[in-house]
Amino acid sequence: MLISPDLPINREKFLREDRVLTITGATWQDYQNFNSEEYPGYRVSYFQGEIFIVSPGLNHEIIASVIDRLILAYCDKYELLEFPFRQTRLELTGQAGREPDIAYSFQTRKSQPDLVVEVIFSSGDIDELKASYKNIGIPELWIWKKNKITFYLLNYNDYQEIRFSRLLPKIEADNFLEFINRAFTESPAVIKKDFLKVI
Repeated sequence: MLISPDLPINREKFLREDRVLTITGATWQDYQNFNSEEYPGYRVSYFQGEIFIVSPGLNHEIIASVIDRLILAYCDKYELLEFPFRQTRLELTGQAGREPDIAYSFQTRKSQPDLVVEVIFSSGDIDELKASYKNIGIPELWIWKKNKITFYLLNYNDYQEIRFSRLLPKIEADNFLEFINRAFTESPAVIKKDFLKVI
């Protein structure tokens, strides 16, 4: 647990936020020694000699859960086969490793996802995420941060911002955001029902 009951802080407040431990001067082997199954509830990543151990807070999980539910609703409506990766570790050996919030391949089971979604609630760097997933070779990346979602498409070895998803082409970023940000005040079932009306 990254927040001990012994720390002199408002523990309840911080349980709603992401808790992050950064280990600097780490090697790829150090990262490989972290077995995610031994750290349930944590996401472990590696980039440029640093290991990041994240314990997602409640707000993080609320946003990620609604995004996941809306992606599945889209796939059901358009009979698009989806294959979840959950927090499967994605790697480019020696360079980058990540355990995404949400990840899917579509139409067929593949060795790595077509789409990765990351939620940055109280910590995290967009450029670092983009660089990591570019190295790993993820075709489409969505990042939610500070009540905004941005879609990126990997093109000529760099991510370019796009308005509509290439994989789920009836989803437009600004419109999708309106449904996601309702997650703090409304039931996911209501949000899903309204979402299906407009796609």
